[in-house]
Amino acid sequence: MDPATHITASTRASRCRSAVSIRISLAVFATVLSAQPPNLAKLVAATETAAMEARNNYAYRQTVLIEEMGKNGMVAGKYQEEREVIFSKTGERTEQMRGKPWSALARLRLTEEDFRDIREVQPFLFTNDNLWLYETKFRGDEVADGVDCWLLEVRPRQTLQGMRLFEGMLWIEKAGYGVVKSTGRAVPQILSRKQENLFPAFTTFREKVDGAHWFPIHTHSDDVLHFTSGSIRQRMTIKYEQYQRFGAESTVTFDKPLVP
Repeated sequence: MDPATHITASTRASRCRSAVSIRISLAVFATVLSAQPPNLAKLVAATETAAMEARNNYAYRQTVLIEEMGKNGMVAGKYQEEREVIFSKTGERTEQMRGKPWSALARLRLTEEDFRDIREVQPFLFTNDNLWLYETKFRGDEVADGVDCWLLEVRPRQTLQGMRLFEGMLWIEKAGYGVVKSTGRAVPQILSRKQENLFPAFTTFREKVDGAHWFPIHTHSDDVLHFTSGSIRQRMTIKYEQYQRFGAESTVTFDKPLVP
């Protein structure tokens, strides 16, 4: 065998290996694409809409604890409040404060946007009404708290003045398209010459309260906010407890308030 013949044979073998490699890569890519459920965002939005409609028929208690951490790792200040979502005798759903909020924050100041996020963004439900506000990307699958889930990244298409939106990841139950967990932050951050309003990353966990719908039960945040005047570490815990379905003949009662 002369050198020319040897080189030609090696080249053909290399080309064959490359062709096989390309076919394998294409097969793997096709498998990944086929794993993505069609219309996943719309299926999730429909399930979340049903969950919101069901949750609107429940009374529950919401407690909020925000802690400002000092440089020594100890709590330097905190804010605490407790609210109840209840129904009147006529069936009107209202929200009322239990006791007075207790505030002893040192450097942090809670804003209107913070309280709006507590009501709307931390317990974020990805419903049909806000589907058009977001763009989504499929990010594969993962087991969360023992539940087989799809991963869906959610980002606002745009943020206009006055809007409070969610940006992050949703863990979606494969069996029923309900959101099991969400992690992200409220956006936009508000930065201007006159105002510096930053918002922490958080994770909200859910449970099947009525055997069919996933309701928020716990939000946790431990994040550092980098202000121009200096960084501040803050922790936040929100609990959504004592879900009780309201009916025409039902009576909803709660224990005594926890806030000092």
